[in-house]
Amino acid sequence: MSQLKEERQQIIVQWVNEAKRVNVTDMAKRFDVTPETIRRDLSELEEQELLTRVHGGAVIYTKLEKEQAFFKKLDINRTEKEQIALQASLLIEDGDTIAIDVGTTTVHIASFIQNVENLTVVTNSIAAAHLMNKAIEEKRVTGKVIMLGGTTNPAQSSVSGAMTLEWLSHMTVDKAFISCGGIVADTVYDYDLDESLVSAKMMANSKRNILLADSSKLGVPSFFSFSKAYQFDEVISDQACPKDWQEWYQRWTIAKRSRQEC
Repeated sequence: MSQLKEERQQIIVQWVNEAKRVNVTDMAKRFDVTPETIRRDLSELEEQELLTRVHGGAVIYTKLEKEQAFFKKLDINRTEKEQIALQASLLIEDGDTIAIDVGTTTVHIASFIQNVENLTVVTNSIAAAHLMNKAIEEKRVTGKVIMLGGTTNPAQSSVSGAMTLEWLSHMTVDKAFISCGGIVADTVYDYDLDESLVSAKMMANSKRNILLADSSKLGVPSFFSFSKAYQFDEVISDQACPKDWQEWYQRWTIAKRSRQEC
């Protein structure tokens, strides 16, 4: 490796670590080289596990590990997830039919929902169905829960597969509350292909789509990209929208309420 190339790659790694995300065009201008040269640099640096390539640039290195079991993930960033779920619960109105996918943020919506009548909940999350039934039993909500059929995944407390998609194809909902494994620029990712297809189907059959994403998901890709920014009407997070994510600006809501403010 030439000294010039080595120095350039060292600067690229430092730049990524400081800015969290950089794009090929900016790097090509800074080093006065072609975009193809930068792409080769990024490929080499990714092989060394010094960064992760994404569409149009690179982010801090992320090892795409197997998704943790649902109940192990539940306590990670729990306060932030509850804050987001509380904000999301305020969007639910009397008479709504809502879809809730599998996620350790979306599952908390049931804990905060209050004084909603004639609600119909459609979900492939066994945990969310249980908590929504509890909300009905406690008379915080009136309505019903539709647990989608499908193949169970005990590790994720979920169902998915062809049967799940078939059931959803006959349903229309007012609002879909969707989780994710990560967001990079305008692309939304998740770990599990089958569960991602269910989330995408919920979105396709919903009048309004709301993405719930805590700060640990921002700038982090996972296995499967299942949607784009334009497909969501709103994203709720505990952190401000990254400055270069222009596609999200008009859709981004920062959750500010806490459990104590319920």
